[in-house]
Amino acid sequence: MTQSIPGFDYQRVAVADGVELNVAVGGSGSPVVLLHGFPETHLMWRHVAEDLAADHTVICPDLRGYGDSDKPAETGPDVYSKRTMAADTVAVARALGHERFALAGHDRGALVAFRAGMEHPDAVTHLACLDVLPTLDMWEALRGVQAAVGFHLYLMAQPPGLAEQMIQNSSDAFFSYFLDIWTKDPKAIPPAVRQVYLDASRNAVPSIVADYRASAGIDIEHDRDDRAAGRKLTMPLSVLQQDWGAALGYEAAALWGAWAEDLDHSTVSCGHFMAEEAPETIAKALRDLIAR
Repeated sequence: MTQSIPGFDYQRVAVADGVELNVAVGGSGSPVVLLHGFPETHLMWRHVAEDLAADHTVICPDLRGYGDSDKPAETGPDVYSKRTMAADTVAVARALGHERFALAGHDRGALVAFRAGMEHPDAVTHLACLDVLPTLDMWEALRGVQAAVGFHLYLMAQPPGLAEQMIQNSSDAFFSYFLDIWTKDPKAIPPAVRQVYLDASRNAVPSIVADYRASAGIDIEHDRDDRAAGRKLTMPLSVLQQDWGAALGYEAAALWGAWAEDLDHSTVSCGHFMAEEAPETIAKALRDLIAR
């Protein structure tokens, strides 16, 4: 990739099974880890990361299978499960000298952050999830004709082969579609950054599909196990979302509230890529969360 977060250093950090993640690190102070979503890379946090770096150590990895991080060819369910990616996140923080850290994720990264909060409460001090529902709730909410908004979820849930071929054959059109329809401010993603996202996604189709396929299988199992056991997120949780729940017939705050002991839920007036469209709002929300 040709773009980077100004003032941040880049390094390769080993996690598990020989996998290395591309990680940007900047600032100093208490650590904050920021996880990106689809179809983006760590660059989606560039504005928020620079803001937070004034008084925090900010850690921005590319998730396994995305960006400049390794993309294991084995795409079995465990390889790209959110449990595995959550363990990656903790391993990165510890490799950089941080046993405990605040964690924020957007979209796919928010699902990883949720799993990290559930399984590593000793490491995650504060948690923020941006514009997503927990995996189990997401699938339960996508019903009827409204589920068409999540057509890509169903496509990438199919057995290996078809989805990869279809997407690879028209990758730029496929990924551009989401960059276009999920934003209210096209200027928020300038052409050079948009090209980074398209190039990175084009080179990661099998692993991106494997990530989504895991969310239609093993990730649901993990959520169901937690729900059956009555497990909840114990750290302060902030959830920021667009107000799209009403159109799909559910109350996002209520769904999230069932998973958390200390929830602050709010809506943000922007598109899906809120860290790029409303960076000041997101940076303030994360600072407020860490102060809780």
